[in-house]
Amino acid sequence: MYNPKSRKATEFIDHQEILDSLAYADANCRNAALIDEILEKARQLKGLSHREASVLLACQLEDKNQEMYALAEQIKKDFYGNRIVMFAPLYLSNYCINGCVYCPYHAKNKGIARKKLTQEEIRAEVIALQDMGHKRLAIEAGEDPANNPIEYILESIRTIYSIQHKNGAIRRVNVNIAATTIEEYKMLKEAGIGTYILFQETYHKESYQKLHPTGPKSNYDYHTEAHDRAMEAGIDDVGLGVLFGLEMYRYEFAGLLMHAEHLEAVFGVGPHTISVPRVCPADDIDPGDFDNGISDETFARIVACIRIAVPYTGMIVSTRESQTSRERVLHLGISQISGGSRTSVGGYVEEEKPEDNSAQFDVSDHRSLDEVVKWLMDMGYIPSFCTACYREGRTGDRFMSLCKSRQIMNCCHPNALMTLKEYLTDYASPATRAVGEDLIQKELANIPSEKVRRIVMERLERIAAGERDFRF
Repeated sequence: MYNPKSRKATEFIDHQEILDSLAYADANCRNAALIDEILEKARQLKGLSHREASVLLACQLEDKNQEMYALAEQIKKDFYGNRIVMFAPLYLSNYCINGCVYCPYHAKNKGIARKKLTQEEIRAEVIALQDMGHKRLAIEAGEDPANNPIEYILESIRTIYSIQHKNGAIRRVNVNIAATTIEEYKMLKEAGIGTYILFQETYHKESYQKLHPTGPKSNYDYHTEAHDRAMEAGIDDVGLGVLFGLEMYRYEFAGLLMHAEHLEAVFGVGPHTISVPRVCPADDIDPGDFDNGISDETFARIVACIRIAVPYTGMIVSTRESQTSRERVLHLGISQISGGSRTSVGGYVEEEKPEDNSAQFDVSDHRSLDEVVKWLMDMGYIPSFCTACYREGRTGDRFMSLCKSRQIMNCCHPNALMTLKEYLTDYASPATRAVGEDLIQKELANIPSEKVRRIVMERLERIAAGERDFRF
């Protein structure tokens, strides 16, 4: 029976409750009065239940769908303004003992080139990322206790944080590794990580077990309950996600929101981020083998409905998506994107040869970070390299209380401008710098507090003169 406060995966992700919610959504997909009621509730900016949001996702009334898209865009602006946080993935190792049938890292794949970075190779990768202008990384590694033990992950984090190159520094390392124990999550907390990210892949237990036939990841309950253990260990911020295309998208959508409701019910803090990857081509993986693929239009609806249902949560889209697809969903709720990404092990230092492919998936958006930054600014967004909240202790319930009250903008907007100024000064091409300087001047005029505006202007001058890392 569905119980969001339960610590048992099959109770806070209750199969029958999902089926009942989908049936309710089907029965009300043309119920204009109910849909109006749900949209009105959403306008109060306190979110929706998984069942209410499922009705919006199933809605068959075009005028209501347009209202929904407009509302998602407004909610995104209300909570996040025009800022887009930048990050890059860093793949440490693709050794893996799991049998996940949708991932090229699976243990039976003998065609993929297996690689694991040494600490010196990590150093070279990080310098390459710093030379692009990145300040925030998400480290990735396959699950392999022999090749990728927790000690290797911790040593790699220490290495990343230790590297100062010119004006470059990685200020925050987020971690996307396999489900583990409370003791090891405590180690990650002590290492100073930002967000612990773990994708469920699919919330449908029967499908999950078929898709994960072998390896430790095959344990549905242990995997699904990982975020609870991470938060029990003191990690304030966790990230959720499913791989759309593995199971019926409406089922996954409901499960994802039920997981968010569970974290809120138990810990008082929902997910810090939600990611929305789709199955895409990779070595030994053909998306056509999975019959639940979704169209770009459906993808946009999912993003909009998540944004309405959990307005306080950051939403991430990676370079799995094309420029066109990313542009659409940026307007509807996405608040973080990667740029200049490489999904192969060691891919930032050396262009990989086809015969040495070690990538987890094929990148669709191949533009450089500078190109992505300029593209964002041309659309009126502020690319933000800010990591101040982590380092100032604005995490967990403290961050969420500021975000839900929309007070976080008072910190995030100045920090976004200052970190953008750092990027423009240190890394940007002349064309990007020109667009960025104009944008900063325009945004300064929009800061409502004269005192804050003066402080930001003074710090921008000091950044131009060579100082770094100012924080609100």
